[in-house]
Amino acid sequence: MPAASATSSPKPKKGGLGRSVRNDLTAYSFIAPNFIGFCVFTLVPMVFAVGLSLCNWDGVHAVEFIGLQNFIDLFSDRTFKTAFWNTLIYCVGTVPLTLVCSLGLAMLLNQDVRLRNFFRTVSFFPYVASLVAVAAVWNMIFSPSMGPVNMLLSALGVAEESLPRWAAGKETAMITVILFSVWKNMGYYMVIYLAGLQGTNPSLEEAARLDGANKWHIFWHVTLPQLRPTTFFVTITLTIASFKVYDQMYMITQGGPGDATITLVYDIYNIAFVNTPKYGYASAVAMVLFAMVLVITLVQFRGSSNND
Repeated sequence: MPAASATSSPKPKKGGLGRSVRNDLTAYSFIAPNFIGFCVFTLVPMVFAVGLSLCNWDGVHAVEFIGLQNFIDLFSDRTFKTAFWNTLIYCVGTVPLTLVCSLGLAMLLNQDVRLRNFFRTVSFFPYVASLVAVAAVWNMIFSPSMGPVNMLLSALGVAEESLPRWAAGKETAMITVILFSVWKNMGYYMVIYLAGLQGTNPSLEEAARLDGANKWHIFWHVTLPQLRPTTFFVTITLTIASFKVYDQMYMITQGGPGDATITLVYDIYNIAFVNTPKYGYASAVAMVLFAMVLVITLVQFRGSSNND
């Protein structure tokens, strides 16, 4: 018999999966738990909240579709207006001050000083410490009647009636919460800035120093531009966290005195869980908060792209 002119290639086994398909399934199996968790606990609640913002529902009776009525009612809601402006005030007060303090702390602890690692640890400790514990200590330190801060001010000659009431005063409560937030969070952002400083090019600073630039010029024209990506990340993170603030307000002032420190998230919590439940109205406030964060984030991204 004549020999076969060519050797036929082996046929793939029937019923088996190809190597590329198996690799894809392996990759999907790794991301599936996180993706399923995202869908169940984030994506589905978000979609449900969007639909619920157009409805009236107290969790007991049937859902009633009312269109944009919840959003219309926001314009006449005094508590919502107060929470809206308090959130903006908190954000404007917290973000720049935390940026300056964390960057200054990072610049200081990036130097070759004694006990540098100890001071880095001490600076980071408030961020990892229990919020309940540090808030209790903070309220004791800034107690209007027997706190050491007011005792020191009184010893320096400040009249008793002029002493600030801190968290108990309507005019000073927001300032107290802002200072507490800056003190608690600046250690975390200091670590981020320290990582950014480690990535700067020291030869550029050396060249500027040889050209006669002083420390301020080197920082402003050499170091700070190299930290632009880090500053952008910190600004975005701080802004989003400031708009979502709730725990600091709850632990320090409980939203008071009156409505002096109530924020949008605190207002959402009160509407949905404290007072008579209005889940649709609370969802409408949440949509306003989402729109605010989205707009400000897009503006910051646009500003960063223009600067680049």
